[in-house]
Amino acid sequence: MTPPLLNLALALGIGLLIGLERERSKGSGPARGAAGIRTFALVAVLGALAQWLGGTLLLAVVVTITAALSGIAYWQRRATDPGLTSEVALLLVPLLAALALTQPQLAGGMAVVVAALLAAKPVLHRFARSWLSADELHNGLVLALATLVVWPLLPDRAMGPYAAINPHLLWLVVILVLAIGAVGHVAVRLIGPRYGLPVSGLASGFVSSVATIGAMGARARSEPNTLVAAVAGGTLSSLATFVQMALVLAAVSLPVLRLMAPMLLAGGLVITLYGGWFLWRAARDATVAAAPAPAGNDAFSIGTALLFAGAMAGILLLTAAAQPLLGNTGVALGAALGGIVDTHAAAMSVAAMAAGGKLAPAATIIPILAAMTANATMKVAMAATSGPLGYTLRIGGGIALSMVAAWGVALVV
Repeated sequence: MTPPLLNLALALGIGLLIGLERERSKGSGPARGAAGIRTFALVAVLGALAQWLGGTLLLAVVVTITAALSGIAYWQRRATDPGLTSEVALLLVPLLAALALTQPQLAGGMAVVVAALLAAKPVLHRFARSWLSADELHNGLVLALATLVVWPLLPDRAMGPYAAINPHLLWLVVILVLAIGAVGHVAVRLIGPRYGLPVSGLASGFVSSVATIGAMGARARSEPNTLVAAVAGGTLSSLATFVQMALVLAAVSLPVLRLMAPMLLAGGLVITLYGGWFLWRAARDATVAAAPAPAGNDAFSIGTALLFAGAMAGILLLTAAAQPLLGNTGVALGAALGGIVDTHAAAMSVAAMAAGGKLAPAATIIPILAAMTANATMKVAMAATSGPLGYTLRIGGGIALSMVAAWGVALVV
């Protein structure tokens, strides 16, 4: 088929697709809806032809006439069906059909999305009215406000003493903590606290293990019955540190990765076994299984997120103040300071020095392990800040064992 015919066929298909869904929903008899599959298909063809023959002006006339007819239909049936869904869908069809002439992929994709939204009416209504609580809606709006309103307004440049604070990046930390808490809340609602917290903790660790440990600590503090599951989630989030470290080193310097592989494998194996032990305990713990469904106001802790961001700001200031005093006292100390903020960035800088011939690959082991140890200390501090003492001791034990294993292999090798 030539492009004009293909585009017109797509426009007809858009009308048929959306009209098919509306045909199933319009009912039958005198009270049935005004528009069905044929009406939607004809309006789609009309919109496409208007755009093809007369351009934007003629299309505007067609859309105006369609809007007027939709208004008349709504006025006649407003007593039995006060909704405007079909009328709005009918207005979308000529616009999508016209778009099919110039951007067929976009028009087809949007038509599928519209049809899916129309067909998902029972699920969406049940989600909004029955599944989603008022507190969860409030928390979702807070997260959206923090992400879509506050974050874009913050300046994205270094500011403050030593030019150490970037408000845009620092607020991203707040968003991460809030989002990880929300993901954990949804996972708990879907599959229960015994598996929801460990699964969400493992997944969120690839975003930020430190933030995940903070979010899990806040959960353990607000819901003591979920302590074991929260420990499993927080511990397994640290597995991501070892996996991401291997990926970073593979991208920057394969010789460094070959040297670090035994340490990363040892530390990752220990943290996996430790987290798996708490996962097994959570699966068998009747207290965790009997924990009540989380309330919407427990989805995340704004205070924890702000406290974590404040701690990160303090560490950035201390690091920036200390770096000028270091001079050439050693790469390891500088990597350790950088590892407090981001262990992977610190390791990447050290590996890049090896890749550039400025540092022997064997000399990167101590700096990289120092960065990981500093980051592990930050994790324990975050656990102590956000969670109860029992949570801190258990998280600290697992992280300490993983780092002891990594350092032990380094000393032996």
